[in-house]
Order: sequence, then C-alpha cells, then structure tokens
Amino acid sequence: MFDSDLEKAEGSVARRRTFLLTSASALAGAILWSLRRPSTAHANAAKGGPEEVTIVEFSDSGERLKTVHVPKVVKTEEEWRKQLSRGVFSITRQADTELAYSGQYWNLHEKGLYRCICCDNALFISDTKFDSGTGWPSFWAPIAPENVRTTRDASLGMVRTAVSCTECDAHLGHVFDDGPEPTGLRYCMNSASLRFLARQITAASDK
Repeated sequence: MFDSDLEKAEGSVARRRTFLLTSASALAGAILWSLRRPSTAHANAAKGGPEEVTIVEFSDSGERLKTVHVPKVVKTEEEWRKQLSRGVFSITRQADTELAYSGQYWNLHEKGLYRCICCDNALFISDTKFDSGTGWPSFWAPIAPENVRTTRDASLGMVRTAVSCTECDAHLGHVFDDGPEPTGLRYCMNSASLRFLARQITAASDK
C-alpha cells in the first residue's frame, strides 16, 4: 500500500517536471522567435520595398512643382538617433512636445518655406503662418494636404488630432479647429520638427 502511494507520488512529480520543462521550452522558443522576427521595415522590404506615398514637391522658394509617388522613408530607431539630436528625435520619432515659447520658429515672421527636419518634405509656408499666442509656430493650412497626415491621439487623457509628415511619419504637432479664416484650423507645430528656408529675393522678382 505504501509502495503504491509512493509510486503515485513519484509519477505525479515526474509529470509536473515534464509539464514545467515543456512550458519553459515553449516560452523560450516564443521569446527567441520574437527576437528573431524581422521588423516591419524589413518585412516590407522583403515584400518588394517600402510603401509608396503621394506628395507634392515644392522648390525652396515655395513654388509648386509636381505631384509625385515616392517610397516612404523608413529607418530604424538607431538610424534616426544617429541622424537627429536627442531633442529632435524625442519629438519627431516619439511624439514628444517642446515647451511653449522655447522653439526657434514660434515668433519668426520671416518669409520662407518650412520643410520636415527628418526628410525635407515641404510642409508649410510663411503665407499661412499666424500668431496664435500659444508659443508654438501655427499655420492655418499645410502647403499641400497631401504632404501631411492626421491621426487620432488619445494620449494625456484627451482626444486630439496629431499631424505627421506623409513621407517619413515624423510627428509634427496637432491641429485644432480654433484657427483663423479661411480654414478655421490651427496647425500647432513643434519648431524642432521643422527646418526653415528663408525666401530668396532676386533682382528679377523685384521688377
């Protein structure tokens, strides 16, 4: 009787050990698979390259050139970190926000073009810039609707509309419906997401 009980106990322990070893092996396999799984960018490349997007090209003077289809700019986090300063990376790639009145363009009144700091896509022009009193550079419209994208942002306990660059997905800021005419919109941007190019005044344009 005691031998039978002992055999049952030993069998139960053996089964428990087998279960634990099998579970541990499965967990280790899942972790290894997840680490070796290709990133979305690599997966897209394996399927024939990155996604194509439609943007409108502009000259540095703000002249509309043509509508083109270009591959979306896709880089690894490490590549973006090498290209961008820490603060710019935090804002453009991690959707952070610069402090009000701290950016270099919030009070800029010079005429020119604003490009994406990450990929040079044309985003805004000074003709649509206005003083919103918020401490961030604000525009009532992008230079072309194709060049920016909007998404729902439910972070920080509120629902907002985030704005990003169509070509590289850089986070730019948010858009609100309290802007001036003719659109009634306020594209509230981070200076760190933008690169300003002053409009060149030539002798020919003065005539």
